[in-house]
Amino acid sequence: MTYAEELDPSESVLAFYATELRRRREAAGMSQRALAKEALMAPSLLNKIEAARRLPTQPLSVVADKMLLADEFFTRLWPVVIKHAYPAWFRPYVDLEEAATVIRSFEAQLVPGLLQTADYARTVLSARRPNPETVEEQVAARLNRQRVLDRPEPPELWTVLDENVLRRRMGHVDTMRGQLERLLVAAETPSIVLQVVPYDAGCHAGVGGPFAALTLDEGPDVVYVEGFLQGQILAEPEHVKAAKRAYDLLMTAALSPSRSIDLIADALKELRP
Repeated sequence: MTYAEELDPSESVLAFYATELRRRREAAGMSQRALAKEALMAPSLLNKIEAARRLPTQPLSVVADKMLLADEFFTRLWPVVIKHAYPAWFRPYVDLEEAATVIRSFEAQLVPGLLQTADYARTVLSARRPNPETVEEQVAARLNRQRVLDRPEPPELWTVLDENVLRRRMGHVDTMRGQLERLLVAAETPSIVLQVVPYDAGCHAGVGGPFAALTLDEGPDVVYVEGFLQGQILAEPEHVKAAKRAYDLLMTAALSPSRSIDLIADALKELRP
């Protein structure tokens, strides 16, 4: 008996997706190789997906719906599967982020996940040398998280970056160029405001580390604080108040949005040959 045949669909959302894909494919009389060809992927990868050893892709979900007459079943299930690719401790924050009307984030070392390019995210996620087979899954999950910014009514995103984020090269120079170009495009988006705290601002209110303050559509505001191994969600009024004050101070110390764009553009020029 193969691993796929031993899967328990109630074990996880991924296992449910995998068993349903295999069951419906076999019921349609379609071989694994044939479906893989339609989805433009290697049969070995589809085999691992049906064994719940790899995350499915969005293109596969679209093709499976079409070829197996699944009425968008897999397309609708895919975002739920991707969400469960996040560490368990991070999933509650993703849910809150999706419900937020305003997101205020501060980053001292990295571009925030909502604005990362695929190459930049891949570099960051590989830094601790995890199992390389899981990196692409994590990149897919991170990029899927960015879909919140593409909604008809996206949240207002206000991001303050330490200048260090622009100067520390992550990966190949082309990776950093692409990321800075992404920031410039984001800065021109009506729902996004970018500011940079320059080096000459000296000590600032964000020296304690990165954080995000979320204003929710319903319920009290929350604060997310990043840690070494995992983050923490804080909802106590005193913590939320302290985060808002720190953010106000950071905005005051930062360059104006227009001058911040100029600084990002200058950093990009320095990377060009």
